[in-house]
Amino acid sequence: MGFYTNLKARSIYYLTATFLIVVALNLLFTGKGEEFDFGRFLLNTSPFMWALLGAASSVAISVVGAAWGIYICGVTILGGAVRVPRIKTKNLISIIFCEVVAIYGIIISIIFSSKIAPSNPSKMYYSREVYFTAFALFWAGLTTGVSDLACGICVGISGSSAALADAADASLFVKVLVVEIFGSIIGLFGLIIALIMQGKAKEMK
Repeated sequence: MGFYTNLKARSIYYLTATFLIVVALNLLFTGKGEEFDFGRFLLNTSPFMWALLGAASSVAISVVGAAWGIYICGVTILGGAVRVPRIKTKNLISIIFCEVVAIYGIIISIIFSSKIAPSNPSKMYYSREVYFTAFALFWAGLTTGVSDLACGICVGISGSSAALADAADASLFVKVLVVEIFGSIIGLFGLIIALIMQGKAKEMK
C-alpha cells in the first residue's frame, strides 16, 4: 500500500514539473519569455481577489481543521462510551475545543470583510496601499487557516487520548486535559498574527 501511495505522489510531482517546463519552454521559444514573470502576474491580478481569497481561506481551512478534530476525538468518545458510559458527558469539552477552532476563522473573515469596500470595476490601476492590504489579508487569512488546521488536528488527537485515559482511569482526565488546553492555544497564535497584520492595512477602495 505504501509503495502505491509513494508512486502516486511521485507521479503527481513529475506531471506538475513537466507541465511547468512545457509552459516555460513554450513562452521562451515563441518570443514571449518576458511573460514568464510572477511579479507581473501579481500586479495584473485584481487585489480584491487576493483579499477575498484570504478571507475565504481563513474560514475554509479552519473549518476543515475543526471537522477533522471532531472526527478524531468524536469517534473515540462514542466508541469508548459504549463500554464506559460515564465518559460521554465529561469528554464533550474536547468537541467544544475543536469547534472553537472554526470560530477563530469566522472571526478573522468578518474582520477582513470590513477592510474590503466596493470599487469601480473599470479601474485598471491601484495604489500601493491597496496592494499591501490585499496581500496582507491574503497571507494573514492563510496563516490563520493553516494554524487552525494544525490546532484542530492536535486537539482531536489529544482529545481522543483524553477519552481513552478517562475510560481507563478517571483520575487521569484532568492531567491529559492540560495537554489538550495547550494544544488549543496554537490556533490563537495565527489569530493574533492576523489581527496585527490587518491592523496595519488600510481599507481597500
